[in-house]
Amino acid sequence: MNTERMDLPALPRRLAAAEPGWTETTDVVVVGSGVAGLTAALHLREQGLHVTVVTKVNIDDGSTRWAQGGIAAVLDPLDTPEAHAFDTEIAGVGLCDPRAVRVLVEEGPARVRELMRLGAAFDRHPDGSLMLTREGGHRADRIVHAGGDATGAEVQRALHEAVHRDPWIRLVEHALVLDLLRTPNGRACGITLHVLGEGTDDGVGAILARAVVLATGGMGQVYSSTTNPSVSTGDGVALALRAGATVTDVEFVQFHPTSFMTANVTSVQRPLISEALRGEGAHLVDESGKRFMVGQHELAELAPRDVVAKGIHRVLRAAGADHVYLDARHLGKDFLEQRFPTIVASTRSAGVDPATELIPVAPAAHYASGGVRTDLHGRSSIDGLYACGEVACTGVHGANRLASNSLLEGLVFARRIAEDIARDLPAQADPVAAKADSWVIPATARPDLQRAMTRGAGVLRSADSLAATAAELTRLGGERSRPHNAAWESTNLLTVASALVAAATTRLETRGCHWREDYPTAADEWRGHLLDAIDSRGRLAQTFEEMG
Repeated sequence: MNTERMDLPALPRRLAAAEPGWTETTDVVVVGSGVAGLTAALHLREQGLHVTVVTKVNIDDGSTRWAQGGIAAVLDPLDTPEAHAFDTEIAGVGLCDPRAVRVLVEEGPARVRELMRLGAAFDRHPDGSLMLTREGGHRADRIVHAGGDATGAEVQRALHEAVHRDPWIRLVEHALVLDLLRTPNGRACGITLHVLGEGTDDGVGAILARAVVLATGGMGQVYSSTTNPSVSTGDGVALALRAGATVTDVEFVQFHPTSFMTANVTSVQRPLISEALRGEGAHLVDESGKRFMVGQHELAELAPRDVVAKGIHRVLRAAGADHVYLDARHLGKDFLEQRFPTIVASTRSAGVDPATELIPVAPAAHYASGGVRTDLHGRSSIDGLYACGEVACTGVHGANRLASNSLLEGLVFARRIAEDIARDLPAQADPVAAKADSWVIPATARPDLQRAMTRGAGVLRSADSLAATAAELTRLGGERSRPHNAAWESTNLLTVASALVAAATTRLETRGCHWREDYPTAADEWRGHLLDAIDSRGRLAQTFEEMG
């Protein structure tokens, strides 16, 4: 398969004006400061390595702190890794790598306990036992949470404090990663980056390293409505593609069924209404008050997220509406305020009291199941380049991520990456001079790109909608801009959007969170993975790899 025949833009193989004006050296550079990045940094330090962590904003401003639900792990003696694996693979609709799933469910409990030893305080019953709850797709209570619905914030706090206790972890904040540096034999040996707030020229530098770990998070900002923060612009996936790495499963973007919809929330990032609220008994209802998920799936509102998002979308299309409702009134004011303080504060600040009113909700882009293709040790197709967390595709999630497996995946594979790096870390080598095409598109292209992706490559897709989106991406890709932070981000969004549209166009079926209106069922011949890469001319190329 070759997407050159599609109406998609040529893509830059390097970001414009990204020549480094200064250079630093470290053993390993970790790009990203969420749970995956900080956990990798801490485990690398256990191996005796010097680490530099580069983060786009402040250390606490990534996606991790927004995670409300919790971490899924087998911590109940009555639960089993086999049961967790079963639920994960059912949610993944035939595309999970069973080996990666086994790693996740078997090593996950130990990683969560390590997190507790670092100081993460999860909610407990009066007798000291962990409070465990259930979310969509799980058939057991196996979700640990903190502060009711503030798990991400607590995990980020604990990791942040642990990192700051180690003087050999250097933190570079407000720095946008640009491109990968490689040795003459093709091995990753560092990154170029721009320290925000500096001048365009003297702010660009390089960090040379013996290995590079991408933990840059997701790409939700490719859509005009997402639960992701504004920094989630697909930087890691775009960097990997420009460097020649393979990415996969990028068509599988999970839309969280319940983002908060109100006229008072106007930004691209929409507040998340945690799945745990449904896990505790809240119901989805239409405008007439009917529970429309009953009868659509045995788990009703707690079906896997793709099922619930599709159920909501059908109701919205039939009614010509932009939201349905979540009814939590029967849970009671005291319970809601104690168990879900973040949600209650968020909705009340926008004029909706969940104790007495229905909460308006609709699907919003939430999580990229695909990303930089890695093996069971986090190794990408480029020697010395690793990836973990949402930027990576480890094979765990398949066509749809099971709720609360994301933080667990970051914890598990970050440790595996650190151990692999420590086993075989070469001496520092000098990078070769970059000669690839270099350009950026204007920052002003970002809203147009987001609207086009939402219209044509969002929850519902078809050949016509995807072709229209591809045409708009081509138009935007023909514009040029001077290099600066916002233009670099827009160019990253163009790169990941193009890969997503190419894969969504090629996959002629509906599977997991990829919903083709013109191919409404799953097809056995598509049980496999689309592998994307950028060729030497800046064109996207695809291959299809069948499942074994």
